[in-house]
Amino acid sequence: MFSDGEFGICRNIRRESKRYINLNPIQRGGIIPKETIPILNEWLDGYSICDFCEGRLEDIKSPPIEKFVHDILPKFLDIDIVRLTNGAREAKFAVMHALCKSNDRILIDQNAHYSTFISAERLNLEIHEVPNSGYPEFKINPEDYAEKIEEVNPRLVLLTYPDGNYGNLPDARRVGKICSEYGIPLILNCAYSVGRMPISARKLNADFIIGSGHKSMASSGPIGILGIKGEWEDEILRKSKRYKNKEIEFLGCGPRGLPTVSLMASFPYVAKRVERWDKEVEKARYFIKKIEEIDGIRQLGEKPKNHDLIFIESSRFYEISKRHKKGRFFLYHELKKRGIIGIKPGLTKNFKMSTYQLKKNELNMVIDAFSEIANL
Repeated sequence: MFSDGEFGICRNIRRESKRYINLNPIQRGGIIPKETIPILNEWLDGYSICDFCEGRLEDIKSPPIEKFVHDILPKFLDIDIVRLTNGAREAKFAVMHALCKSNDRILIDQNAHYSTFISAERLNLEIHEVPNSGYPEFKINPEDYAEKIEEVNPRLVLLTYPDGNYGNLPDARRVGKICSEYGIPLILNCAYSVGRMPISARKLNADFIIGSGHKSMASSGPIGILGIKGEWEDEILRKSKRYKNKEIEFLGCGPRGLPTVSLMASFPYVAKRVERWDKEVEKARYFIKKIEEIDGIRQLGEKPKNHDLIFIESSRFYEISKRHKKGRFFLYHELKKRGIIGIKPGLTKNFKMSTYQLKKNELNMVIDAFSEIANL
């Protein structure tokens, strides 16, 4: 059992973190706006929205989940059908499970998130990869998809847009066109793009769009979004023979409580901020320009940068770690002393970060902090 004091420690840790600039890419897009917070207090209890359910999550009218799922989100993603899931990985697995059989071949970009590979492994699928270009840009060439499709004849294709390591934005539209020409469905894993930047499934020629509420849509989460092209409705939304209104791939219902409410409550804020995506790209490029002025620090991944997720290579911080009393944990501690968190403890040579939604003064604070630390 936890003591009252131990619970108090948990509260203090969370309150303390609010005072810091957080650079963690998986959190920058998930920060909840202050307008959403009072609403969440009404929905904290367990399956809070189930009081209003007549059998299907998507049909609950109050709170207006029905309108959100069947009207607002399809328009936002420019796709026919949307379902909520318990995370982006669950959305990927649902599509793979619905369309593939054991030992079917699936084609995945080399930069894909680990959960993409695990989802395919869980189904005993034969995984083939489209390779990236290697150091230093690690880019995915869309024409390589055509070559690999000819080689392996996959049942399903997936592209990560952008990837969670380098923040590269490959030419998804071209990959979608290639897949369409071969008659193979395409999943776009947009966990770091839906909610951060404008996304149109039709313009990108995607059969499935996957989003992450807690990574990129200012939601408490965990919660995922699955957009489905209409022609795949029968396969993805097949119903149980015994429970006629329950969709098998989602085990009957999607997220049943606070994650759904937080996603809905934050949506007006999210819809407005995607319109300012060009400003976020400008900030990322400004940051990279300044940070690369420090000797021994460079950005890896495509250039010019087209996303806020940034991968840093730092021979300078690595060399400092060899003589610093804190060793490889020195960077984490030095940043925290300067009011900055989000770089994983123990990383100095390579690390990820994000500039998303940072104010200009915060951005400059981070730049100054890196510059100071590099001169230790």
